[in-house]
Amino acid sequence: MEEIFIVLALYLVLLFGLALWSRKSTHTLKGYFIAGRELPPAVVAFSTNATGQSGWLLLGLTGMGYAVGAQAFWVVLGEVVGISLAWLLVARRFKRLADEADAITVPDVLAWRFQDRRHVLRLLSAGIILLMVGTYVAAQLVAGGKTLSGFTSLDYPAAVLLGAVVIIGYTLVGGYKAVAWTDLIQGLAMWIGLLAIPIAAILAAGGWSAMLDTLAAQDPAYLSPWGSDGTGLKGMVAVLSFLAIGWGFLGMPQLLVRFMSARSEQSLVPAMRISIVVLACFGAGAVLTGMAGRALMPGLEDQEAILPLLAQDLFNPWITGVIMVVVLAAIMSTVDSLLIFASSALVRDVLQQARGVAASEQRMARFGKAVTMFIGVLGVIFALHQTPLIFWFVLFSWNGLGAAFGPPVLCALWYRSTTLAGAVAGMLSGFLTTVCWLLFFKESAYNLLEIVPGFLVGLLVTLLVSRFTAPRAQLP
Repeated sequence: MEEIFIVLALYLVLLFGLALWSRKSTHTLKGYFIAGRELPPAVVAFSTNATGQSGWLLLGLTGMGYAVGAQAFWVVLGEVVGISLAWLLVARRFKRLADEADAITVPDVLAWRFQDRRHVLRLLSAGIILLMVGTYVAAQLVAGGKTLSGFTSLDYPAAVLLGAVVIIGYTLVGGYKAVAWTDLIQGLAMWIGLLAIPIAAILAAGGWSAMLDTLAAQDPAYLSPWGSDGTGLKGMVAVLSFLAIGWGFLGMPQLLVRFMSARSEQSLVPAMRISIVVLACFGAGAVLTGMAGRALMPGLEDQEAILPLLAQDLFNPWITGVIMVVVLAAIMSTVDSLLIFASSALVRDVLQQARGVAASEQRMARFGKAVTMFIGVLGVIFALHQTPLIFWFVLFSWNGLGAAFGPPVLCALWYRSTTLAGAVAGMLSGFLTTVCWLLFFKESAYNLLEIVPGFLVGLLVTLLVSRFTAPRAQLP
């Protein structure tokens, strides 16, 4: 147990060292929220991937691999295709637009593109962001608390508080620059972990062929990409839902910020190559970890616990400590980004732009830090109570953000006749369709993932409303 705490302590020293190094960049809004647009390609690439994956990658996707087997590779394919399209269709154009607008937030870019003088689109964007992000932060803190308490002797409340203090602390000190550079470190740790753990587990299961024989004996359909439902309607809906998870990358605002923070439009090209390769490794490693885990430990009640169990069973305490850090890294890399992202929506978009609050850059940056702490404390309060609603809500937070922002962002970049009315209608309809689908229709539609109807409705509404309203802006 001492070894695990030593590894954790060394990791925390590294994080706070990066935060102190980044501190000088946090005295302006541009520095605190987008690192002054100075990030190199590797940082942008790893930060994009780490932010988009969170604890879901190491706990959720490994659990899915354990539960459904080869069918989970559709999720990996969907994510790789989704992130590839985001880099190819969105990244460079969005970066160019953001630079021309001198934007700090995603709503900044959209407001400038559509000449939103009444701040309708800006306020709608900020409202959706704060609603989705607030509960998502709490859910990630719950995951962090369970990870720490599972690997160490800390009880759950102490683990939540420790994780929150660390994340909020280095985010406040170092701002977005610290967040992005720690994402690089955390992403590298995740990459190494998701290469080493499945290899060790497969070897422990007797090698590749022996593992497949064991899994086939448990359930012949487990190794089929179509799963137990085969190629019937239900099976095809499941495959479509898995693939559609990647649609969120096309408009996920916390990922769009990564494109904005790059040092140049040209630097996004090498960042794209790194990001796509690393994400493919992330996904394949997570699914294989779950499958090998099922061969070694069949019948687990909590399938998402497979990675921590493998770590403790296969490795010595020092390596187990490193793997715990890998899991925490996945969680931290999302929480810190969400804290910065949510506070930027409130400070920049609501207070400074929509409400017209006049204050110096330094004062607004300090207020941004206060908002970051406030959102973090709210997340801790909910996490300590483990409110079930949070977990239910986070199921569609990714899909809600993707369906809300994806259609207007794509149309803003590729359809010159998109109007402000079309963008507002598309964002609102995409978001509401996602929520309503989950609440009222999903169960009766073979559990079709809510981003599918949400994204399609949002895109259609954006195009139709733009078609029947007078164009107010053209692409520069």
